[in-house]
Amino acid sequence: MDSSSMFARWFPAAINTRPTEWSRAAIGMALGTLFSVWLCAQVFGMEVALHLLGPLGASAVLLFAVSSGALAQPWSIIGSYVCAGVVALLVARVLGRTLGSACLAAGMAVILMCWLRCLHPPAGGLAMTLVLADPASVALGWQEMGAVLLGAGTLLVFALAYNNATRTRYPKGVAEASVTILNSPNAGPDPAVTAADLKLALAEMEQFYDIAPTELEQLIHAAETHARRRSIGEVLAGRMP
Repeated sequence: MDSSSMFARWFPAAINTRPTEWSRAAIGMALGTLFSVWLCAQVFGMEVALHLLGPLGASAVLLFAVSSGALAQPWSIIGSYVCAGVVALLVARVLGRTLGSACLAAGMAVILMCWLRCLHPPAGGLAMTLVLADPASVALGWQEMGAVLLGAGTLLVFALAYNNATRTRYPKGVAEASVTILNSPNAGPDPAVTAADLKLALAEMEQFYDIAPTELEQLIHAAETHARRRSIGEVLAGRMP
């Protein structure tokens, strides 16, 4: 592998979504975080709510920008926040509120999330945040779980409403509708999918995709459709005098 190929791997791939999708996700992320933190502040106080701002903002990026991914589904956010909250409060009570115990709580929360199939990256940060909490949050004791669940639940409800209102289906089902493949008896053997076909399929979807098995299957079917269309065009062009 030459140096140019090695350095090329460090650069990000081209984004296949349109600016309108970027704007849709950005507005949803900003409004969803604002509303969830505001509501949490009304119940538990602004100091407690602002302490949860980081994890909620990170969760909002997943819920609005990559809502198709497995890490952004409803069970992922609710289950992960429960795991992180319970583990963090237990560790803080037993081992104290130190940097070491915060990192231990995050690691234990990841194991529990994987076991319960609710992995959600911002919950790792939430576990650390709850162990190294501010005085107002520490004073709540186990009632801090109420603030955590209120923030996560509000963000999730907002994501459900906003995403579907802006024509982005959420949550994603276990099985997606299959894409119809064009079939022609004169098309010849199935052509191989190329990078150009994949780019066309991604542009056709017009969403950010954190690929899960169902979305990957759908993407491949869409790419095969473009490959068959290209193959039919090549066959017809070859028959022209």
